[in-house]
Amino acid sequence: MPAVTLRLAQGTPCWVSLMTDDLPGSRAFYGELLGWDFAPGPGPLGEYVRARLGGESVAGLGESSVTGFPVQWTTYFAVDDADRATQSVRECGGTVAVGPLQAERAGRLAIASDVSGAVFGLWQGEEHPGRETGPEPGGPAWAELLTPDADGAAAFYRAVLGVSAAAAEGGSALLVGGRPVAGIRRGDELRGHPPRWRSHFAVRDVDLTARRAAELGGRVLVPPQETVRGRAARLADPRGGHFSVLEARGLT
Repeated sequence: MPAVTLRLAQGTPCWVSLMTDDLPGSRAFYGELLGWDFAPGPGPLGEYVRARLGGESVAGLGESSVTGFPVQWTTYFAVDDADRATQSVRECGGTVAVGPLQAERAGRLAIASDVSGAVFGLWQGEEHPGRETGPEPGGPAWAELLTPDADGAAAFYRAVLGVSAAAAEGGSALLVGGRPVAGIRRGDELRGHPPRWRSHFAVRDVDLTARRAAELGGRVLVPPQETVRGRAARLADPRGGHFSVLEARGLT
């Protein structure tokens, strides 16, 4: 009898994926920084690999063929029906850029942007359900949207994903089953940059990780500091992809 794959609850951040113009360089940087190894990803996604920790897939890295496309991480949310959720994006004022399309037997996906232009993904998991955020070093730890309109964004994601929201410092938290799964915050530090979902990865030592990122050719955008979720730093990889690291103790 085949194994049963359990799909994550709708609205749960379930995957992060980097699109870059230098896939070999990104593999080397993140592999060294976060302890990842890599395996081939679904064929229809082009040059794409899955990053793994202890044999478990935790993130995706793909090479973009679009000239001038920004190097960035994308947060994906689990949905029960990607086609239905995509239609809801349009009805709520968002834009669908890709899909829905089938990623072999792994699942069905779409890439969209919300009412303020922040890019996110929808994932209907099949053989690959995705992975929830958590405290394991090297894995995704938290997803946070920086936007000039936190209230409007919260209303959009509530409607599209069918989740609830609660007030949180500087904005809102999206809730699945009463549990916070992602943050929405007014992004005063955007400073002319477009709204974005920021991917956080758990690490054992934020200060050490920030120093190592710089040694590997990345940049420290915001030095290690204490935040409401624990000690964190904001970094950029050698190709300019922004991400954050969060000390694992802040998630327990």
